[in-house]
Amino acid sequence: MDRRGTILLVEDDPNDVALTQLAFEQARFTNPLQVVGDGEQAIAYLAGRAPYADRTRNPWPILVLLDLKLPRASGFEVLTWIRSVPNVRRLPVVVLTSSAQSPDIDRAYDAGANSYLVKPVAFESLLGLVRTLGLYWIATNEGPVIVETAP
Repeated sequence: MDRRGTILLVEDDPNDVALTQLAFEQARFTNPLQVVGDGEQAIAYLAGRAPYADRTRNPWPILVLLDLKLPRASGFEVLTWIRSVPNVRRLPVVVLTSSAQSPDIDRAYDAGANSYLVKPVAFESLLGLVRTLGLYWIATNEGPVIVETAP
C-alpha cells in the first residue's frame, strides 16, 4: 500500500520498533518506514536539519506515528512543535502509545493529535491495528497537501 509515501515512526523502544516494522511487512505495506528514537530527532527530521537534511534519504512523511513517552523531548512536545510550524502543522499525527490514561488522551487531542491509539499487547492485535491504520490514513484518507520545505 504505497499511495503517498513515507511514514515516520517516532519510537524509543527497540522491541516496539521491531514489532511495528514486522506488522507493516505482514500487512504488505510498501510505504517506507523511517524511524527516529527520541523527540529531538523527530523535530530535526521534520525540520530537515542535520542529519536529516537530505530529503532523498529522509523523505517528507505522509503520516507520523508518535509515541508519547520519549527521551530528550516528549511526544507532547513534538506534537506541540508540529502544530506550531506553519508548513508542518497539517501533517497527520497518530499517537501510538502504551498509555490508556484519560489525561494523556485528552492532552494529546488538545495538542492536535489526529488520532490516539493504544499499543496492543498481542502481535495479532497490532497487525490488525496496522491494517486498519493503513486503510484509513494511507489508502482512503484525503489529507492536506503539505509543501515539503524545511521550517
